[in-house]
Amino acid sequence: MLKEVCVENFTNVPAAIAAGAHRIELNDNLAVGGTTVSRGVLAETTQYAHEHDASVVAMIRPRGGDFVYTDTELKIMEADLFEAQALGVDAVTFGALTPAGWLDEEAMENLIAAAGGMTVVMHMAFDAIPAAQQAAAIDWLADHGVARILTHGGPLTAPIDATVPHLQTLIQQAAGKLAILPGGGITAANVEALATQLGVQEFHGTKVIQY
Repeated sequence: MLKEVCVENFTNVPAAIAAGAHRIELNDNLAVGGTTVSRGVLAETTQYAHEHDASVVAMIRPRGGDFVYTDTELKIMEADLFEAQALGVDAVTFGALTPAGWLDEEAMENLIAAAGGMTVVMHMAFDAIPAAQQAAAIDWLADHGVARILTHGGPLTAPIDATVPHLQTLIQQAAGKLAILPGGGITAANVEALATQLGVQEFHGTKVIQY
């Protein structure tokens, strides 16, 4: 089982990797759901992770709040993607939506292009897409080379037990196209049971490993 640990800055990275984290999702400001770290933090974390056989997923998000971005914000995100690429980051996670709650297709195409070979992950902006449109979103993302979607299967206010049925649906819809990475409320205590229920072997969380 691959456990992706969501961390804030470099502070807990060594402990998380020592405890068995195979992949680090690197954020600043988790209080607002995570934003992009500084170049220095990204460089140090990537170097450390690679020296310890772990990979890094960099959050590309210029601010908290919604996922409807201005042209200036998208330009900032592109610049951050180029930095991540230059530093040898393994994967990047981002999401851009329209005010109507669909993928901002032009913005996503530009961001995916700027990722230039790094693995691309759609983060929990996916959960803000109406459920009836999520299957179409999976197809669009798969067609544009996105490798996986981080999703809670519903609003983060809902406990993970309540979102399991929708996660099962998403996993079926994504089969053979891209990976569904469950996250939000997943802990070292419940991850094994969720793996059995969902039939997937990758999970994400701040507490998915005890350290």
